[in-house]
Amino acid sequence: MPSYSRRNFSGDTKLSGVVHMPEGQDAIQRDLNKLKKWACVNLMRFNKAKCKILHLCQGNPCYQYGLGDEGIESSPAKKDLGVLVGEKLDMTPQCILLTQKANRILGCTKRSAASRYREVILPLYSALVRPHLEYCIQLQYPRHKKDMDLLEQVQRRATKMIRGLEYLSCEERLREMGLFSVENSRLR
Repeated sequence: MPSYSRRNFSGDTKLSGVVHMPEGQDAIQRDLNKLKKWACVNLMRFNKAKCKILHLCQGNPCYQYGLGDEGIESSPAKKDLGVLVGEKLDMTPQCILLTQKANRILGCTKRSAASRYREVILPLYSALVRPHLEYCIQLQYPRHKKDMDLLEQVQRRATKMIRGLEYLSCEERLREMGLFSVENSRLR
């Protein structure tokens, strides 16, 4: 009877460090070597296709690192806990992703809801769409007006879906529905 060795993958392992000088690069590489050794001792391995290096900030020397005898690829952005972090620490890609997701949910709601009355649309919007917009605002306040406009555009679209309110201004629709603008929801 053949014997099989059971191996697991180590998931969601993160290693970070600040590198100002080559000694910092060496320290990170030593830590990577320790992780590799720990994984081997515990019969675990890293999925090297998922291992990425994210170099943050401008002027970063972008050193190359390895896991064992294989190099690790650099990545311009990484998504973790639902947040897209890029090398420039810019919020725009995160706002774009969240508005796309919110718009898809809003589109499904529009196609599947049999009624356009406030009693139907408002609870669906509040439960399924608005949390995505508020998460973006609470997480990291968008610095650029264009990012905030993307988020506000989703809310404008949602409030226009309600029968009887489609011809009011956005501010009047929000007041009629008892909602705050997405920007002002951060202040609550």
